[in-house]
Amino acid sequence: MNQQALSSFIWSVADLLRGDYKQSEYGRVILPFTVLRRLDCVLESTKESVLKEYAEKRKLNINPDPFLLRVSGVGFFNTSPLDMKKLMGDQDHIQDNLLSYIESFSPEVRDIFERFNFHVQVDRLQRSGLLYLVTERFAQIDLHPDVVDNHQMGLVFEELIRRFAEISNETAGEHFTPRDAIRLMVNLLFIEDDDVLSRPGTVRTIYDPTAGTGGMLSVAGEYLAELNPQARLTMFGQELNPESYAICKADMVIKGQDISNIVFGNTLSADGLIGKLFDYMLSNPPFGVEWKKIEAVIRREHKEKGFNGRFGPGLPRVSDGSLLFLLHLISKMRPASEGGSRFGIVLNGSPLFTGGAGSGESEIRRYVLENDLLEAIVALPTEMFYNTGIATYAWILSNRKPEARKGRVQLIDGSHFWQKMRKSLGSKRREMSDEHIDIVTKLFGEFTAAHLATILDANGKEVGREVLRPEKAAPEAPEGGKVRVVPISRIFDNRDFGYRTITVERPIRDETGMAVLGKKGKLKGKLQPDTSLRDTENVPLREDVEAYFKQEVLPHVPDAWIDHDKTKVGYEIPFNRHFYVFEPPRPLEKIDADLKRSTDRIKQMIEELSA
Repeated sequence: MNQQALSSFIWSVADLLRGDYKQSEYGRVILPFTVLRRLDCVLESTKESVLKEYAEKRKLNINPDPFLLRVSGVGFFNTSPLDMKKLMGDQDHIQDNLLSYIESFSPEVRDIFERFNFHVQVDRLQRSGLLYLVTERFAQIDLHPDVVDNHQMGLVFEELIRRFAEISNETAGEHFTPRDAIRLMVNLLFIEDDDVLSRPGTVRTIYDPTAGTGGMLSVAGEYLAELNPQARLTMFGQELNPESYAICKADMVIKGQDISNIVFGNTLSADGLIGKLFDYMLSNPPFGVEWKKIEAVIRREHKEKGFNGRFGPGLPRVSDGSLLFLLHLISKMRPASEGGSRFGIVLNGSPLFTGGAGSGESEIRRYVLENDLLEAIVALPTEMFYNTGIATYAWILSNRKPEARKGRVQLIDGSHFWQKMRKSLGSKRREMSDEHIDIVTKLFGEFTAAHLATILDANGKEVGREVLRPEKAAPEAPEGGKVRVVPISRIFDNRDFGYRTITVERPIRDETGMAVLGKKGKLKGKLQPDTSLRDTENVPLREDVEAYFKQEVLPHVPDAWIDHDKTKVGYEIPFNRHFYVFEPPRPLEKIDADLKRSTDRIKQMIEELSA
C-alpha cells in the first residue's frame, strides 16, 4: 500500500468522527490510534514469546523488563495477552480492555500515549458510541514494517499532521520539514565524512533540538544505512509540541533507538540533554518566533554563565530567536581534539544581516566567523516550506574544517534549482528533485566558484542550463537568443564579512563660524563635537580606517575627525548582494518603438469608439 493510499485509508476514519468531533479535533483520535496500530503490528511476531518470558520471570520474582526487551527484539514490549484484533472480541468491555492494553506497554511507550492525552479521547469515544468502531477500523489495517517501512510511515505521519494543521489553521511547518530540504541538509552534513562513515563498526551520534516528528533524524539514519549498513547512528532530540514529540518517540522506538534520548520540553529554556555533545546535528527552528516568554531564563544564563553557558557571544532581539538555536547547537559541539562536530541549521534571511555593529546578532555572527566555524550557506528555493514562502538558508558549521576550507566560507545560491510541484501542500509549491540536490551537493563538495548558464531562445524561453566550473566556457547562444550567466558558488575569506563602524564627528561652530574648543576636563583645548552633525561609516575590515577616511570622508567634510573610542566591529553576510548581476535595460530606441506601437493602438481604439 503506497503512502497516499494508506493516509487516505486512515483519513477515512474521519467519516466515523464527523458530527461528534470538530474537524480540528480529528487528529487527537487518528494520530494516537495510528501509532498504537503501528506498535501493535511491530510486536505481533514476538507476542507469545514475550508473554511466556513474562510469566516465567514473575514466578521467579525477577524484574522481567530487560528479558522482555531482549525477547521482543525492539526497544519496547507489552505484557497484555490482548492485541488490537483480540480487543474486537469483547465489544461490551472495549474501553477497559483498551486502557488495560495501553497500561501494559513498557514505560517509555506509555509516555507516548500520555502526551497524546489518549485516555481522554478513549473516554470521549466511548461516550459517543464510537470507540469500538474506531478501534475496529484501525485493527483492519496492517502497519507492520515489512508492509509499511519506516520511511513510508514517517511520510504518513507528516501527511496526517499537515492535513490536521490546515483544518485547524495551525502551522504545519512547525512540526516537520519537507523531505527534499532534509535530504539536501543531510547530504551536505555527511559528504565530507563519507570515507570515515564507510568504515565497519562506525558509531556516530546525531541531535535535533527541534525534532518535530523526527524527520531529520530519520533521513540521516537512512542515508547512513544506505552508505554503510554496519554503521550505527544514535539519535537524540528534544521537542516542545506534545503530539509531535509522541510521534517522534514512537518512530524512534520502532527503529530500535533508545527513546530516553528523545526528551520533551523547550530546548532554549530547559535543555533536556545538558552536558551531551554530538558528532552531527540538524535543526529547522521556527522562523521569526519571539522568545519573550522565556526571556528571563535566557538573559539569566547569558549574564551568569557567559561563555561557560550557551549564549555567551550575545543575544538577538526578542522578536526572533533563530540565532539562539544556532548558539545552542554550537554549545553541543564536540571539541575538535575529540573529533569535532558538524551541523546544519535552516534559518530565514534575517540572521544574515539584521543588527548593526555591537548588536547581539552581529556579535553572534562575529563569534561564528572569528572562530572559523562557518563552512557554507546555501540559499534554498522560495516556496519550499509548508508554512512560509520566504527565502530560507541552510547554514553548515563545523569545528573540524578540512584544510582547504579553513579561514574561508562558501556561499551557494541554490534558489535556481527547483521544480514546480504537481499539487501544492500549504505554502510549499516547489520541490528540489534528486538531480537538483545532487547539483548543490557537488558544488559544496568541490568547494569552488561556479556559474549557471541559462540558455534562452529568441522568445526568451529557457531551453537549457549548464553549470560552469572555472575552466569551462559558456555555451553558444541559439540564433536570436542569448545566454544568461550568473554566479551560483562563491568563496570568501571570513574577514570579507567584517567591518568597522566608525563615528565621524564635526565641530560645533559659533556665530562667526569658528570651531568651539572645550574649556575644561578631558575636552579642554579640543574641538567640541556637534551631535546633530554626527555620522557613521562602515569600513571593511580589510581596509585601513585612516586611508578610507582620508579618501572617502575628508574630501566632502574637511573639518571631520574620527572618534576612535566609539569604533565597533561588526559582521554581516549580505548574501543577495554577492550574487546580484546587473542586467542593462533594453536600448532606448526599442523602448520608444514599443511605446509608439502601444500609443498608436490606443489611438486607433479611441477613433473606433468615436466613429
